[in-house]
Amino acid sequence: MTQSEQEKTLAQAMPQVDFHTHLSDKLDYACRLVRKAYAAQQSIIVVAEPTVLRAFDERLWVFSALEFIPHCMLDSPLAATTPVLLATHFDDAPHYQLLLNLNPTIPPHFERFARVLEIVGKQPEELTAARERYRFYRERGCALNNYRRES
Repeated sequence: MTQSEQEKTLAQAMPQVDFHTHLSDKLDYACRLVRKAYAAQQSIIVVAEPTVLRAFDERLWVFSALEFIPHCMLDSPLAATTPVLLATHFDDAPHYQLLLNLNPTIPPHFERFARVLEIVGKQPEELTAARERYRFYRERGCALNNYRRES
């Protein structure tokens, strides 16, 4: 196998990573992405620190008065049948297609997913951390997209 063929094989095995940057309200934007994934019947894990997860959980409940997005925490008895999981880690999680990262760090085992969604605010420290994650993913051969939202 040539080096070019090896690089293509590696790129196919690595997830696509989409950066959504310069967001004023990351949780609102994350709700919209989760709603879109749910509507497309794609399973998604949202990973964040406990305080952010609690805030995101509350936001999902009030996000849209006319829609319900079924979600639960990873440790819930309903986790195996719920399309949207909220987790601080996902080592024991069932297989899901998408990973939405609300953390400033690279999620471990990100390569288990077909696609990773990175949500980034406007703060300089968030943008700096996102650039570091972008370089990390690029070095591992992930297909990268960047969406600058200015919202």
